[in-house]
Amino acid sequence: MTRNRIAETAPGIALCAAIALAAMGLQRLEEHWTGRPWLEALVIAILLGTLLRTLWNPGRRWAPGIGFSAKTLLEIAVMLLGASISFQAVLDAGPGLILGIAVVVALALGASYGIGRMLGLPKRMAVLVACGNAICGNSAIAAVAPVIGAKPADVASSIAFTAILGVIVVIALPLLVPLAGLSMTQYGVLAGLTVYAVPQVLAATVPVGLVSTQLGTLVKLVRVLMLGPVVIGLSVLARRQAEGPKPGLAFGRLVPWFIVGFLSLALLRSLGAIPEALLQVVMPVTTFLTIVAMAALGLGVDLKVLGKVGGRVTLAVTLSLLVLVAISLGLIRLLGIP
Repeated sequence: MTRNRIAETAPGIALCAAIALAAMGLQRLEEHWTGRPWLEALVIAILLGTLLRTLWNPGRRWAPGIGFSAKTLLEIAVMLLGASISFQAVLDAGPGLILGIAVVVALALGASYGIGRMLGLPKRMAVLVACGNAICGNSAIAAVAPVIGAKPADVASSIAFTAILGVIVVIALPLLVPLAGLSMTQYGVLAGLTVYAVPQVLAATVPVGLVSTQLGTLVKLVRVLMLGPVVIGLSVLARRQAEGPKPGLAFGRLVPWFIVGFLSLALLRSLGAIPEALLQVVMPVTTFLTIVAMAALGLGVDLKVLGKVGGRVTLAVTLSLLVLVAISLGLIRLLGIP
């Protein structure tokens, strides 16, 4: 960026960073009091940003930096996320389970999107809810949002309601072990296919047993890898809808730069070209940039708009999750997982 551009965006970026630091501090307090982060810092950042926006409307001085944080910093964070993903997880899972996970994700995407549209959600918000439900909750919503050009209010509401339901799932899912007569292996697969975030998978499986934890984490990691193909597909679809079908366009024009970077870093990670020491530096930076971006999204939320769609989003997320659980149980029975 030029010096003028830096001076123009600095106040807004600093504001978003301050909200992000406050959110991280509140997560630390939450972990200290409850033993686990029921609401992650990125969700807290959205809530703090929305609260601040309700009490105070940032003027022109803050707008450029807030916009830069919500778009560019989020894109950088998505790109860096690729460094944490290794394709080795796919090879470890085996072809049968991989195909099953892909089918579950595809069916859940279609069902969730259909439910969202049936309930009257805008197309972009329905896509966000579907991706968050089918793949990996907040991370999927954050990754898909810049690709489809989602509005800040859509992103914030999707993440907020998905996060709340995610906490409920962690608490309630273990009840299916006695109710559905699930073995530890079956429950591990179910948790990996339905719980939104990797830390939440651990929270939902550790009380059940080590086998459930190990298998649930593996299935969840493979499910997260489905984010790459989904984002690329949405990117191609969004560009074609915006510009019209243009055969012969180069890959670089069809797929955003940050998705190319994401896939490149994932490949380097899979090949062992990214040392663990470097990863220990990259991932905290990625997390912080994501939280800063969420704070910026919160600062762009109009609570009146959020209130209008809240009930429909809650119902869409809930129904989508129930469908995902049913599909996952069906896969477990179909594959004959013991």
